[in-house]
Amino acid sequence: MEDERMIRLSKRMSKALRHQPERVGLTLDPAGWVPVADVLNALGITPEDLHDVVARNDKKRFTIDGDRIRANQGHSVEVDLGLPTAVPPDQLFHGTVAQFLDDILRDGLRPMSRHDVHLSPDRETARRVGARRGRPLILTVDAKAMHADGHEFRLSANGVWLTGHVPPEYLGTA
Repeated sequence: MEDERMIRLSKRMSKALRHQPERVGLTLDPAGWVPVADVLNALGITPEDLHDVVARNDKKRFTIDGDRIRANQGHSVEVDLGLPTAVPPDQLFHGTVAQFLDDILRDGLRPMSRHDVHLSPDRETARRVGARRGRPLILTVDAKAMHADGHEFRLSANGVWLTGHVPPEYLGTA
């Protein structure tokens, strides 16, 4: 599958599995899983196309488990991914752009329309995330101090760290 088509299909799958499953006639179970056959029918795609997107997606957004599939994180619909709490590395990163910086430094990182704040394990990943909206700015997160102060972290299947909120006192600029 050519790259442009794969990107379009990945975006359609994200919308269906993370944000608006009902728009294509899908019903996610409480953990976000849906039968692969239902996704194939709803999106009118082949099993090969679906497996190609899952395998080639650089962010590893989706997981297939037997005959079911789900998005690894980033849902705006209610799901419980069942991810256990985990001890984060000392420092995590968040990519953003200048227009949001003042609000972030005042209020911290908030999940906005999603369930969790997404944090990257390295600067390069955070840079790629921030670059989706323009010239990226990389923020550092003192995850060690947050964890010591009782904040919980979870690690998604694709290596994205999740937490409910990052208060501004744990943020720095890279």
